[in-house]
Amino acid sequence: MKKHIVFDCDCTFGVENCDVDDGLALMYLLGCPEAEVVGITATYGNNRLEVVLESLRRLLADLGREDIPVNPGGKKAGAYVSEAADFLTEMADRHPGELSILATGSLTNLMGAWKKDPDFFYKVKEIVLMGGITEPLVFQKKIMDELNFSCDPAASLAVLTGKTDVSVITGNNCLKVLFTKEDYKKRLFSSENPAAMYIREKTDYWFGYNETDYGIGGFYNWDVTAAVYLMHPELFSDSKSSFCLSEEDLKTGYLREGGKGSSCQENCGIISSLNLPVIGEEEAFKDNIYSAWMQVKMREKKE
Repeated sequence: MKKHIVFDCDCTFGVENCDVDDGLALMYLLGCPEAEVVGITATYGNNRLEVVLESLRRLLADLGREDIPVNPGGKKAGAYVSEAADFLTEMADRHPGELSILATGSLTNLMGAWKKDPDFFYKVKEIVLMGGITEPLVFQKKIMDELNFSCDPAASLAVLTGKTDVSVITGNNCLKVLFTKEDYKKRLFSSENPAAMYIREKTDYWFGYNETDYGIGGFYNWDVTAAVYLMHPELFSDSKSSFCLSEEDLKTGYLREGGKGSSCQENCGIISSLNLPVIGEEEAFKDNIYSAWMQVKMREKKE
């Protein structure tokens, strides 16, 4: 049975000096035969909304998938009235109890959908988020800021406490698997598969960026990890716990674990149960990703 998915993202695939993982997450979904991407809602985060929209449309054109609708969202925190919010509520009504949402950028659009329809979160089957930290993301050269939940803390709080089945792929849990240049050479660089050739052409520079800026000998596929959990949760171990959530903590994307005691009452506004899945066996996880990428059908180039 196919999953009906709306991908809410801040895609900057192909944009100089910007993250590539939203685009790779979309390609992963398109390579999964059991996934039906019913639409994409664009948000800000990695860059301005206009840049994200251009990146998405260019990527879909390269893939020959202009049939997938792209809906612009709010341009900043608090901009809750948008085409994206309208589309999300429409899809929740069209697929009641069956709609899956993968959100990998700011959560402004999801907040907009909830404001438009107070029952929105109850109509959605599941929401998988990439974002949040439970401790600092420390690399060799610097500490990386959380860049998703912190974009719109009020929206993040609403989504995390919206009573839908919410799973959060945190930045910390993504650090378990590093995609190295050697991996890419082994899996993609020797392949004549059109999707493999496209990925290596568009993402090869990202290795140098991460080495220079963070001292990392590869890169972490943050958003792809969330997409894999949505489609293949068996490759993860679920980790459910109670969290004390507040707008103040979410300004830095921080998820404060614990749901009891005076310290919780002093530091948070809402207690919520969340699932923070952890990647299981590394090679099986990687095999699944590369296999899905290889199944993406590219637009045939005209001679």
